[in-house]
Amino acid sequence: MRIHFIAVGGSAMHSLALEMKNHGHEVSGSDDVLFDPAKTALEKAGIAPKTLGWNPEQITNSIDLVVLGMHAKGDNPELKRAQELSLRINSYPEFLAGLSKDKTRVVVAGSHGKTTITAMVLHILGYHNQIPDFMVGAPVPAVSKTLSLQEENDFILLEGDEYLSSAIDQRPKFLWYTPEIALISGIAWDHVNVFPSFETYTAQFENFIYSLQKGGVLIYNEEDRGVKSLVENASHPIKKIPYHTPKYSIDQGVTYLETEEGNVPLHIFGKHNLSNLAGAKWICQLMGIDASDFYEALPSFKGAAKRLECIAQGSTSILFKDFAHAPSKVKATTEAIRSQFPSKKIIACLELHTYSSLDLAFLVQYQNTLQQTDASVVFYDPEALKIKNRTPIAPDQISKAFGQSQLQVVTQKEGLEDFIFNQNPTDTVFLMMSSGNFGGFNWERLKTEVNAY
Repeated sequence: MRIHFIAVGGSAMHSLALEMKNHGHEVSGSDDVLFDPAKTALEKAGIAPKTLGWNPEQITNSIDLVVLGMHAKGDNPELKRAQELSLRINSYPEFLAGLSKDKTRVVVAGSHGKTTITAMVLHILGYHNQIPDFMVGAPVPAVSKTLSLQEENDFILLEGDEYLSSAIDQRPKFLWYTPEIALISGIAWDHVNVFPSFETYTAQFENFIYSLQKGGVLIYNEEDRGVKSLVENASHPIKKIPYHTPKYSIDQGVTYLETEEGNVPLHIFGKHNLSNLAGAKWICQLMGIDASDFYEALPSFKGAAKRLECIAQGSTSILFKDFAHAPSKVKATTEAIRSQFPSKKIIACLELHTYSSLDLAFLVQYQNTLQQTDASVVFYDPEALKIKNRTPIAPDQISKAFGQSQLQVVTQKEGLEDFIFNQNPTDTVFLMMSSGNFGGFNWERLKTEVNAY
């Protein structure tokens, strides 16, 4: 086929474009901005856009399929041209669902934890040389890419996102996959720009439950009261398997999972990650991995990229980077750091970057999420507010929402760097949390300082 990707630079979109090229299809793409690693990967494959921007002239009847990314708006010139020509247009999840229609689909959903759970399952399966088809939201050391499709595989493992599919497909992405096996890790209100209330957000997960194949299996976190209620009250004819946080201990900065085969040392830590582990164990079991093989592979799992990832460590100082922005994840991450390193000073930086976190009405959800830190700074870029058409937020409004009068709030990279680099790194954990890039923060300097202490 000849396939054209509109907004090809997205994390998922560029991975799918590369995979289609590898399968022998003729692939082209467009975008108005490209960042690495997508930019370099597309250039290496020879399918990077020759110029940035939208070029409707390249949309012709010779194209068999247009894949529309979420970054493209409804008035995108290339989309309009494709509609005028009555070309076949798929959203990313719709296309992926079609490619996997003959496989057993395993979907990991939830407001948080889904990338880690998917990555953990991939690592366990990869350790035992049983890698299925997959799509995961962040790189995993066990595999070299975030998406893989092979004809010989019976299973496909998918990270299920509740966000909308595209500008012309307003259903959540995970509703396309109709899985035989699924997991819900937790529900915490997010994406307020499209789900204006907790009830409308929760309804998407209820729809997801009913999207499972009849007779399928749903694994769910019974410690999340919202998930437990939703799953247990659902009348859909599926098997329901609850999971909860397993027993564990912490000794000298190392977390040990307590099992019937003895204590298993882990690289990951925190109650939320131990809960993720319990869910992953059930998925692996349903995909043919028994408990002993699961425990054997666990000690070598170091997590998915940017998920509470240690990126520098000196003799007393440590730097973690976490893809955290939702209030529940910020709270879980800071609590995990405090439990793991009770005697160290914790310096936390949170960037407000998403539609939800930059919404003044939503900010109150962050109340007390940074309580476990010794010093905290919240950073946001005023340009992000303009891009997202958000009302300007005053620093004192942010401090009040977080419930911390001593909270530092900065809007310039220089102010953030002044705060961080004026801290004494000795016996300190630096925790940087965001789904953005902190305005171009000087990571190399911070890593150098951390490694020196």
